Amino acid sequence: MNLINKQTAHAPFSASYSPNFAELLVQLNCTIAVSTYQAGKVVFISPQDEEKLTQLPRTFKKPMGIALKDDRMAVATSSEVIIFKGSEDLAKAYPGKPSVYDMMFMPRATYYTGGVDIHDLHFGEDKLWAVNTSFSCICTIDDAFSFTPHWKPKFIDKLASEDRCHLNGMVMQDGKPLYVSALGSGNTFQSWRENITAGGIMVHVPSGEIILRGLAMPHAPKIYDGKLYCLLSAKEELICIDPEKGTYEVVKKIPGFLRGMAKCGDYLFICTSKLRQNSSTFKHLEIAEKANVAGIVVLHLPTASIVGNFEWKASVDEIYDIQILQNSTRPNILNAYGEKHELGLHLPELTFWGRQQQR
Repeated sequence: MNLINKQTAHAPFSASYSPNFAELLVQLNCTIAVSTYQAGKVVFISPQDEEKLTQLPRTFKKPMGIALKDDRMAVATSSEVIIFKGSEDLAKAYPGKPSVYDMMFMPRATYYTGGVDIHDLHFGEDKLWAVNTSFSCICTIDDAFSFTPHWKPKFIDKLASEDRCHLNGMVMQDGKPLYVSALGSGNTFQSWRENITAGGIMVHVPSGEIILRGLAMPHAPKIYDGKLYCLLSAKEELICIDPEKGTYEVVKKIPGFLRGMAKCGDYLFICTSKLRQNSSTFKHLEIAEKANVAGIVVLHLPTASIVGNFEWKASVDEIYDIQILQNSTRPNILNAYGEKHELGLHLPELTFWGRQQQR
């Protein structure tokens, strides 16, 4: 018989959070969307009121990058990119829970990419851009091919499914890629693993030039207020990069393995992940034993002050992406694995929820 310590056991997705976390989401009028490939979920965290939060975990197959644009959302999974369209009308009339949700994200298209390990995902002006980590390139996703490659680092001599440099993060500007981050600059099979604590780079996409080297596992590059920020996962640091000088300054030291960052108002929402102790990638990191919290840290960017936190007690260990759903405090999202999404019909001027059909 397996005995469970009732004092340490937690319900699925149970969490603790600072007293002001829900109040902040109410003030910002937003919901947090997090992807956790380890748990196989996209989780919406919404304010129930100014004191309590509510979570909606939805199952996906190894979800990674999340892209947002207006009322559209895209989620990269193990072998697909799924496109969702939001509908307020479908949300209001959701069967069994009318007037509970303020937005319903419904699956509208699926692109079958195959197992290319997509990381960051962005809507451009007229294309869906993705970081194709397996093939060390930036690509677009559509219905013509598994993916269409558009750019690869100069040091990568050919397209090959070898994850040579672990390309991961991508910054967009004017609808096109501007910077990318990678964990290495090698040109052989998974060569980035040889120097994971100091082999990271930041690359300017239009010129192909490496603007910064020696980074400790860079992730989630973003441009906020005209400044280039990035997380150094292996050093517990949020940094601000000067692309012209090829230097950076540490904005804040934040405990944990940092990966995933989004901004709303003056606040940065930064994710922390637990590290797998049996991982050949993580076990040699200095922070390996300390990185034991999966959650979200809230940083007030103008003052670089930590003002809130959220911590999962169960279910979630590793997080990849975080996005902010603005102007929505109780959204829902349906995956395409069950039958419920088939009942929601969204027309240009009408919406319907059908009845479950006997099969």
